[in-house]
Amino acid sequence: MQWIGPGDASYDEQRALFNSMIDKRPRLIGSCETTADVKSALDRARREGLEVAIRSGGHSVAGQSTNDNGLVIDLRAMKGVEIDPQRRRARVAGGCTWAEFDAAAQRHGLATTGGRVSTTGVAGLTLGGGSGWLERKHGLACDNLVAVEMVTADGRELRADDSQHQDLLWASKGGGGNFGVVTALEFALHPVGPTILGGLMAWPGDAAAQISRAYRDWADVAPDELGSGLVLLSGPPEEFIPPHLQNQPMVAIAVMWSGDIAEGTDFLQPLRFFEPDLDVVGPMPYAELQSMIDDPPGLRQYWSADYHDTFPDEALELYLEAGANRASPITQHLLLPWGGVLSDIDEDSTPLAQRHARWVTHPFATWEDAADDAANIAWVKDYRAANAPYTTGGVYLNFIGDEGSERISAAFGAKLDRLAAIKAEYDPGNIFAGNQNIQPRVSA
Repeated sequence: MQWIGPGDASYDEQRALFNSMIDKRPRLIGSCETTADVKSALDRARREGLEVAIRSGGHSVAGQSTNDNGLVIDLRAMKGVEIDPQRRRARVAGGCTWAEFDAAAQRHGLATTGGRVSTTGVAGLTLGGGSGWLERKHGLACDNLVAVEMVTADGRELRADDSQHQDLLWASKGGGGNFGVVTALEFALHPVGPTILGGLMAWPGDAAAQISRAYRDWADVAPDELGSGLVLLSGPPEEFIPPHLQNQPMVAIAVMWSGDIAEGTDFLQPLRFFEPDLDVVGPMPYAELQSMIDDPPGLRQYWSADYHDTFPDEALELYLEAGANRASPITQHLLLPWGGVLSDIDEDSTPLAQRHARWVTHPFATWEDAADDAANIAWVKDYRAANAPYTTGGVYLNFIGDEGSERISAAFGAKLDRLAAIKAEYDPGNIFAGNQNIQPRVSA
């Protein structure tokens, strides 16, 4: 165990998060390598009356992996990935990132649904649900979660699986970090790669209306093997981007095909009919695709999201208008198709509500200067307000910041009461409140 405080040389580096809007100063950061370290950190928090935050990757856009004047239990030093290729199982330590998980599993041609950004923590993403390129074929990360090991608020070490603490395993499949400090996770794995069909196609911004309509209709009937996303953005100044698209508005389609490469190539032909100015879709390592859209830390972030059962022309017009009027050139406006296995899985198997949703809009504001905070936050909120008539009211919490209790209720629906009862059993004092918080149900 290493304790880091404001007087230590590494303090500012250790407290920094992916979202630079979050600038909090914990009294202590406990860098944990073992379960015993986690128990020690919780003991100290109790003794000194400190609020607790848990950090695995630090990608929470709401900054929920830190606090002011409290104690951060930092799991990033808790590493280790064990792959059992015969049973197709993985055991992953609580501080691992998706890059580390994917690299280990891909040595055996295996994977499970993971985050689209490889530096994201496995634990945080999975506990919040776990959206990724493989979700339409293999479900969310939480759908592949078969066990968790955690330290609860009272210092107990528990394992939740299909034979013990089943309620805790269920709650961990999307209910967030509300129930304890997760020190290890076990996943079911699937044959994927190591070579898949993936990459990016892009066109100039003035083609956005045509390409977006074509994409919507194409993706809406796609086989489960297709993971994809439409994004309105400015072309990054990268070598692989054609010069005439760099720093200019463009529309792009990210593609990941997890089935037969020849079949995937054939399925892409309707997009290639539109002669993309950039086409770098081809056979590539799955692990490389997983890091293709990694964003650097240190930028200011404000994200939100909404579900849609359908995405009619009227909703598409609003999406295009917002994309053309982004407040920052490095902001991205995403449209993601759900469906497939993700919506076929029994609604009651996880806490997540509205698994039937077909589309997710994800306004993803990113900028550099604090003076631009208000404009960028307003861009997200204005789009959500205009978009509201076409949404279901549901939301995937990993895609949003701190938007209040109503949005938490929208994410879980009628299952929130069951989560509150489980919270009351394992964390009645709401020690683990630094998250999309579920209040423990108060007994009569």
